[in-house]
Amino acid sequence: MSELKTAPDMAALEKLRAAQERIREQIRTVVIGQDEVVEQLLVSILAGGHCILEGVPGLAKTLLVSTLAKSLSLDFGRIQFTPDLMPADITGTDVIYEDRQSGTREFKFIEGPIFTNLLLADEINRTPPKTQAALLQGMQEKNISAGTKHYQLPRPFFVLATQNPIEQEGTYPLPEAQLDRFLMKIIVKYPTRDEERLIYKTVTGDDLVEPEATLTGEEVLELQHLVRRVPISDFLVDYTMDLIRATRRDSEDAPEFINRWVLWGAGPRGGQSLILAAKARAALYGRPEVTVEDLQAVAKSVLRHRIVLSYNAESEGQTADTVIEKLIEETPLHQSAAGKDGQYERILKS
Repeated sequence: MSELKTAPDMAALEKLRAAQERIREQIRTVVIGQDEVVEQLLVSILAGGHCILEGVPGLAKTLLVSTLAKSLSLDFGRIQFTPDLMPADITGTDVIYEDRQSGTREFKFIEGPIFTNLLLADEINRTPPKTQAALLQGMQEKNISAGTKHYQLPRPFFVLATQNPIEQEGTYPLPEAQLDRFLMKIIVKYPTRDEERLIYKTVTGDDLVEPEATLTGEEVLELQHLVRRVPISDFLVDYTMDLIRATRRDSEDAPEFINRWVLWGAGPRGGQSLILAAKARAALYGRPEVTVEDLQAVAKSVLRHRIVLSYNAESEGQTADTVIEKLIEETPLHQSAAGKDGQYERILKS
């Protein structure tokens, strides 16, 4: 009942829908194609989460992120992760500062590149674990520690990390604990034939366009609060729980193929992330509540990095995405008791 009282009004949702259309238009002036990736990035930002973008070199991942930052009026920072990168290169460090007039010396904190609104962690799997972990506190707590002091990061704050799926020699795969801190893992695919032809014609010319700002950082924070007020029915909360619990091997809720293909499934944070991402997607389309379609549309991006496959799955040609697809197919919507009051039919129609 309290959720209904604080639910966003239709005018606010329409404002958000119009804003995301303007953002998409600005991004299209610079980046051709990748509409699905743009939608997932917007979902992640509105849900207040971080993202991993995985794709081969040359797919405009860096350009896409910097363009998104400009269209949202966010400060943009980029770190190229390398094997010799140290934690202080990310967070900052204390240096001795001398006052020339008085001659006194004191430590002064010099902020690192993490002190920005939107941080691109380029090829995050190219740096050792201790440097990867330097991002962990900032991502989770929105602050960093230096010595005995804590420093708040700017708000809003997002980390968009990229990974190259090829050339894995000498890389450091992110540990599961840090992967779980990312709301979504987005796969950046090759463009279609028509999109690639347009890229060749447009990008090689001299007509370069700068995107215009459509929102401010303060408005992004307001929209994040708006997203959290989007209601979700008890029926869909139970459906989400059914999906998450079914990913866990040896669970009474897991189907047989999960026991064969999955070593470790998603934890409760995966369910929270799935609901938040679905709320953001519903708000993007101007809907007053979450639907089944919203949950299923974001399921792959939210869960693919939270499932650890077994050797059996890999030997049978299965991927995290195919496992999630099969899981959605075999998890019945009517399994939850909440569907008995007619809510099931209403949600399906929506």
